[in-house]
Amino acid sequence: MQQSDLGLNLSTQKTRKREFLEQMQQVVPWKDLVALMAPYAPEGRKGRPPFPVQMLLRIHFMQQWFTLSDPAMEEALHDLPLFRDFAGLSWDSPTPDESTILRFGKTPSPRHLLEKHKLAEQILKAVTDLLVSKKLLLLSGTIVDATLIAAPSSTKNSTKSRDPEMHQTKKGNQWYFGMKADIGVDADSGLVHTVRGTAANVSDVVEANSLLHGQESDGYADAGYLGADKRPDMPIETPERKLRWHIAMKRSKRKALDLQQPIPALQEQLEQVKSKIRAKVEHPFRVIKCQFGHVKVRYLGLSKNTQQLHTLFALANLWMACARLLVSGPSKSVMPA
Repeated sequence: MQQSDLGLNLSTQKTRKREFLEQMQQVVPWKDLVALMAPYAPEGRKGRPPFPVQMLLRIHFMQQWFTLSDPAMEEALHDLPLFRDFAGLSWDSPTPDESTILRFGKTPSPRHLLEKHKLAEQILKAVTDLLVSKKLLLLSGTIVDATLIAAPSSTKNSTKSRDPEMHQTKKGNQWYFGMKADIGVDADSGLVHTVRGTAANVSDVVEANSLLHGQESDGYADAGYLGADKRPDMPIETPERKLRWHIAMKRSKRKALDLQQPIPALQEQLEQVKSKIRAKVEHPFRVIKCQFGHVKVRYLGLSKNTQQLHTLFALANLWMACARLLVSGPSKSVMPA
């Protein structure tokens, strides 16, 4: 990182945030992502010169990592030398304000640039391509699962209504309102390769086959995905590929197994093996919820929130694979001018 604090940052202690950002500086494929974003960046022919794409991309990522709104991000850039340093801002350079940070994700329509051009999906693809090239994502099997992301259920707002694209669903004895993040995860590494966003009331099994990348031979899922192999979107078997779904037995049937009998005992062992494989899918959910603090939707509508999920899971992949990426060598990066 650049040392841009004019000697005002006198602390020598390496905090968790500093260590985290130093690691992300090395493992995020900045050069590839800047090349991805550059064709859609404003040219700045009128008005003040635009901020460098990489600077705004770094600010955007810090918002995802630390759950910062646009005003909170602007304030943090003024107050925290660490964040200014990571963004590549010197203390005598202008700081992007709230509207600039917001416009980074907008086009004149105004729709979010990331949403309009599906750039968040391409960010995830760029990260997965990096992981495949480093042999960290093997793609021989896929685990699918979904988690609920809460949305405001109150109608005490200007429109006196809830987000019409969010819905409620019952899990156990409790009702939830919001959306689902559906993901496909590499069965070997536990890294995410596919992300979908649906309303909370959409059945898990509906998205099962859309979470496959098309090369795997095995799919793993919990009992909520029973019947995935019988759906019309089930991949057609070819000589090159035959997909086998390994779906958990319903809890009631599993409890009814007589483990004193040889066949039920073997069935129970098989369920334990499947359960150990499926456990990997919980890691990316834990990262975006516990590490990045994403427990509630930030925007209105499924599309914008799904685009954010693509970015969050791309960053979660880099966080989970950080140690292995650092061993294999840092990503090429150029600090903002």
